[in-house]
Amino acid sequence: MKLQAKTDQELVHQYISGQEEGLEELITRHKSKIYTSIYLLVKDSYLAEDIFQDTFIKVINTLKAGKYNEEGKFLPWVIRIAHNLVIDHFRKEKRTPVVTNVEGFDIFEVLKFYDESMEDRMVREQTHKDLKAMIQLLPSEQKEVLIMRHYGDLSFKEIADITNVSINTALGRMRYALNNLRKMMQTKELSIRN
Repeated sequence: MKLQAKTDQELVHQYISGQEEGLEELITRHKSKIYTSIYLLVKDSYLAEDIFQDTFIKVINTLKAGKYNEEGKFLPWVIRIAHNLVIDHFRKEKRTPVVTNVEGFDIFEVLKFYDESMEDRMVREQTHKDLKAMIQLLPSEQKEVLIMRHYGDLSFKEIADITNVSINTALGRMRYALNNLRKMMQTKELSIRN
């Protein structure tokens, strides 16, 4: 069975049983989402790389120590480790992280699109540019929940734990974020028509 066809869980077991390629496939499979979720918090590519590496050192140590919890999905678990390392970094720096995106780094590059015409691609790219710009206008708490949910694939329980708020607060922030984006899109559509 090819590595690409195996589930995350099977790859974890493969790595624990001594086959290094299990972990290599997991890193290849998830690196863009994990790196993106770190980068959006720290806004510095060198720091993001360092934290990404520290995250996988922690992942390896936890797996080798046999402390990995089967219940959680692999990706949200790793992103939670990464976010805790980001929080530790900011605590050391005595600064609070603000989720944002720096020009030139496209969070939508993580997604792959196939079989689309040039026109479709141009429309999609413009829509993504507009959406990225609108996401930047959201209050930081709303932006953080939106990014963790959609780009980090985290559950609202995991988001609540990471951000130290109740699940209801995390859900509320997501609802406000989506409402604000909807309003911004409607305003943009009206300005295009006029």
